[in-house]
Amino acid sequence: MDSAPDRLHDRMPRWVWKAAAIFWLGAIGALAVRQVWANLHSLFILLLVALFLSLAIEPGVNRLARRGWRRGTATTVILLGVLLAFLVFVIAIGALVGQQIAELLGNSEKYVNNTVRFLNDNFHTKIDATKVIDSINDPNGPVKRFIDSQKGKVVDVSVAALGLLVQTLSVMLFTFYLVADGPKMRRSICSRLRPDRQKRVLDTWELAIDKTGGYLYSRALLALLSAIFHWVVLQSLGTQAPVALALWVGVVSQFLPVVGTYIAGALPVVIMFIDSPTKALVLLVFVVLYQQLENYLFLPRITARTMDLHPAIAFGSAIAGGAVLGAVGAILAIPGAAMVQALVSAAGARHEVIESDLTALAPTVTRRVRRKARTAAEDPPPEETSAGDDGDA
Repeated sequence: MDSAPDRLHDRMPRWVWKAAAIFWLGAIGALAVRQVWANLHSLFILLLVALFLSLAIEPGVNRLARRGWRRGTATTVILLGVLLAFLVFVIAIGALVGQQIAELLGNSEKYVNNTVRFLNDNFHTKIDATKVIDSINDPNGPVKRFIDSQKGKVVDVSVAALGLLVQTLSVMLFTFYLVADGPKMRRSICSRLRPDRQKRVLDTWELAIDKTGGYLYSRALLALLSAIFHWVVLQSLGTQAPVALALWVGVVSQFLPVVGTYIAGALPVVIMFIDSPTKALVLLVFVVLYQQLENYLFLPRITARTMDLHPAIAFGSAIAGGAVLGAVGAILAIPGAAMVQALVSAAGARHEVIESDLTALAPTVTRRVRRKARTAAEDPPPEETSAGDDGDA
């Protein structure tokens, strides 16, 4: 028969029960958070977009408010301006694409003959244009089947467009309240904090506004430069609606990170290819060359003045944001990374960097500066020598 000390020794320790309770409570909490996120992630994305827009337009609202405008009126005017510009852009691109599709369907034989001739002459293929045209006109062919399959999706597209409209109005409403009542909201937050923490919160808020505004300013300037350069090329090649296509390339390439350049260049190249494959090839070469010109000339100079963000950090943050929240996350990740980098850079003490070949930004300039300093130390300037001689005389 076991003694009492042996039974106490074999009893399970108390920490095991606590660990098991913590484990199961944590598992239940994780499942609850997952369920809540699955139901509210759309609302979270809308709030995130609204916060980004509020930080972007607040400098303009503050400027109008200082001139005597009411914050609600100033916010409404700026938001309506942004919405109007977006609608004009979408309508222009939609009309252009619709016109090109109608022209392609109406002159399909002409475009097929031109494309087949280009492929046969340049790539030594042996494609029969007549067979391609017959396949397109065949009622049971793949082209007709694809067109018939898309007719049933009209309702789905309409529902998606209505949902996008509701989301846009929700974002505009959230943005309006965040900006129009911005001072009141910040006063309410700061009233619960100590003065030192109030200053820290307001400095962080101001930094977020500066970085977001700098991001939009730099992207808008790069989009304008891209649109101007592409408009010149599209105009010289005789493209239809060169202004709309140039704006498409400029806006999409700058505000859609990582893959925006390729998506932006694909539309004008495809439209040009329908008309002339040779001109499409010229346009494709220009798109690639301009991208290199922008990366090595325009982008470093503009972002250095507006948003000091390392290119590797920008690229990695765009990929991470896209993986988490899709296209919206890819767009919002760059100003977010800029804010984090600025906060990290401002924290802690900073010291003077010692001279080394590993830390020299421009070795040639550094050697030239050292050589001039050494020469000046060894040989005094003539003006100083002559002045000394005059004084001695």
